[in-house]
Amino acid sequence: MDLSQLKERLLLHLRQIVRERSPYLSTGGHFYVQQYVRQQLSQWGIVEIHKFQVGGEVYQNLILNLPAIASRKNSAKQAPILIGAHYDAVPGSPGADDNATGVAVLLELARAFAEQPISHPIRLVAFDLEEYGLLGSSAYAADLWQQKQQLRLMLSLEMLGYSDDAPGSQQYPLPLLKWLYPDCGNFLALIGNAIAIPDLLRLSYKIRKDEVPCEWLPVPNRGSILPDTRRSDHAPFWDRGYRAVLVTDTANLRNPHYHQLSDRIDTLNLDFLTGVCNGLIHGISCL
Repeated sequence: MDLSQLKERLLLHLRQIVRERSPYLSTGGHFYVQQYVRQQLSQWGIVEIHKFQVGGEVYQNLILNLPAIASRKNSAKQAPILIGAHYDAVPGSPGADDNATGVAVLLELARAFAEQPISHPIRLVAFDLEEYGLLGSSAYAADLWQQKQQLRLMLSLEMLGYSDDAPGSQQYPLPLLKWLYPDCGNFLALIGNAIAIPDLLRLSYKIRKDEVPCEWLPVPNRGSILPDTRRSDHAPFWDRGYRAVLVTDTANLRNPHYHQLSDRIDTLNLDFLTGVCNGLIHGISCL
């Protein structure tokens, strides 16, 4: 893959997505980004709308299903790999890292797996209302569980573009972790439940082969002993018993612009983001 072209496409997405887009206080920006994501995904197939209600209002998750390679037998019956990212943002922040980076990577994963299908079906989901209590992903996970739909794996893309090579730039929610993981915030973190440990190993191996530092952490009991690991759209899938992984730059444990007006494109490391996207394409392809 031409990384310079990938970097340019990611930047083009960011320029469209990075804007105030609270579904309550910045409805124009929220609607614009929602339609941009829908238009981009629609290049690769029919975009389904998953509607859910909050406070009497209807909100939307956007879904694109991509088939497995044509030669795969019974591919229609295979459990898909679900890859999600939330497109809303907190009031007062343009949300470049949180979570325009995740959505930009989601759009490029759609391109990659539409152009070159892999051995598993892929389901791309743009979630709404993550910032208001994981409401879009909670509604969707509940519907899947009620319908007894299986998933090969769920990946939540949550803040992927901030890195810092300075010693001491990486913080941890538990003091013990600083002795086990780097103190420089220049790596991608994969955080999964116990049943996802084989996938954590495979993904981290492939991402490191693409020269992106990557660390992984398994958490028991749906993350209850470490609440910071539950702060994204994977948590409702953990709660329903699905195999799920948070993919993140660790948010406020590294990024000082978290939920601030200063969370803008010029604070991101686009080379890091490009490497993460490229590593995820290769890693997911090998699952």
